[in-house]
Amino acid sequence: MILFDLQCERGDRFEAWFRSNGDYDAQASAGRIACPLCGSARVAKALMAPAVPASTRNAAAPVGRDIAVAPATPAPPAPQAAAGGPDLAKAFEVMQQIAREVRSKSDYVGPRFAEEARKIHYEEAPARSIYGEASAAEMKELSDEGVGFHPLPPLPEDRN
Repeated sequence: MILFDLQCERGDRFEAWFRSNGDYDAQASAGRIACPLCGSARVAKALMAPAVPASTRNAAAPVGRDIAVAPATPAPPAPQAAAGGPDLAKAFEVMQQIAREVRSKSDYVGPRFAEEARKIHYEEAPARSIYGEASAAEMKELSDEGVGFHPLPPLPEDRN
């Protein structure tokens, strides 16, 4: 999964998750992406800087022998989620609850996430749920190797 910052023709900025860059391109060319604030389907990728906080803890969960990881992205403040309407705020709340549950049932491996995910994927270590941090480059390498992972939303408590 990949998170893109998007911007509509009116200048509203928002984030959206996609399976891949190609998935974004297909949805955008078909007009299936719309701004949650104004409804415009004229949406494009916005410039974005990578988020690399030093101490953010993130979630993970296995899918079969695959691993899930959450990138280190700061959580949007609650008013921003509410600005997208009650449905968007509720969806974000549900995603955060899933992230909390995954963390509670997983082993924290910290910055060794990519290494541990590979060991589990290649059956060099017992299958188990793990979570930790991975850089964008590490996530790309895992994806290129076929090690599945699922970004999960950051939690408000990560910023404390």
